[in-house]
Amino acid sequence: MTTISVALGDRSYDVAIADDALDTAGPRLAQWLGTRPIIVVTDENVATAQLPRLLAGLGRPAETVVLPAGEATKSWQGLALLCDRLLAAGVERSDHIVAFGGGVIGDLVGFAAAIVKRGCGFVQIPTSLLAQVDSSVGGKTAINTPAGKNLVGAFHQPAHVLIDPTVLDSLDARQTRAGYAEVVKYGLIDDPDFFAWCDAHVADLLAGDPAARTHAIAHSVAAKARIVAADERETAGVRALLNLGHTFGHALEADTGFSDRLLHGEAVAAGMALAYRYSVRTGLCPAADAARVTDHLRRVGLPAGLSDASVTASGAALVDHMAHDKKMAAGKLPFILTRGIGRTFLAADVDLSDVARFLDEERG
Repeated sequence: MTTISVALGDRSYDVAIADDALDTAGPRLAQWLGTRPIIVVTDENVATAQLPRLLAGLGRPAETVVLPAGEATKSWQGLALLCDRLLAAGVERSDHIVAFGGGVIGDLVGFAAAIVKRGCGFVQIPTSLLAQVDSSVGGKTAINTPAGKNLVGAFHQPAHVLIDPTVLDSLDARQTRAGYAEVVKYGLIDDPDFFAWCDAHVADLLAGDPAARTHAIAHSVAAKARIVAADERETAGVRALLNLGHTFGHALEADTGFSDRLLHGEAVAAGMALAYRYSVRTGLCPAADAARVTDHLRRVGLPAGLSDASVTASGAALVDHMAHDKKMAAGKLPFILTRGIGRTFLAADVDLSDVARFLDEERG
């Protein structure tokens, strides 16, 4: 087992990574689940593919809340439904709810845990590659609203994260590719050696090679843990680097209705390529680096532009989505731009009208 600590003082917790950890989930989570009734929240897809295995691994009965799969569940309606179900199940402030699913379930359960009875605990058992390498770690919880992505939420750290890479065997190829976008992101932010590793080993990773998969997950979690420990609430400009591709990507998600037309990881992939090409446009990044990133993403089967993502909206319409971004401050929207692979930085003076022109040029 690999254990990575997220150092946050009295809110510190461990991320444990081990093949087949699901089969011994009961003893692994015993200190948080105690003797109270266990409440497991999941979605329909994970319930079919993995819930019987988890329940067997817990070794005792659990109340299960099964929600519809998909981004649409991360909504006011989904939050209300979940809170009502938790209260009906008799959840107490000392309990730890089990979030068993991908990013949607993790975000939704974490937010519900932050507000039900003014706050209770939760543990994450992420079942998608994206959730294992990114969203299950760091305590960002939220729902989407008509105004935009993740605009209502809270910082609420889990008590523990248990990652079993073997659950990824039931993931379809599209979801795996979407999760890979958040893996390669860590190389593009500040680790060119890891990008080179990704470039060389992505085929093995996507094919489910155990060594490649475990290395990618552990490296990604360690990178995120380091950044979160340095800037938990994204106030020092360090954690903001994790948003590489997200400002563009969230606008693409909004344009496609936060639906399965464009998965979150797919939107991030396209957003990262756009961020690199916009950095070339502004004279910051070598064109060869942006071309290398675009080629890598397309070779993997991820979108790297507006047409790949089936987005036809005007630049002005996409920038209008960006204007609702939660990071907007004093009328300015910070962007994560780059001076090359592994050399990202926070730019606070980006001209949104120029971004709109760039997007219109990209759309052709």
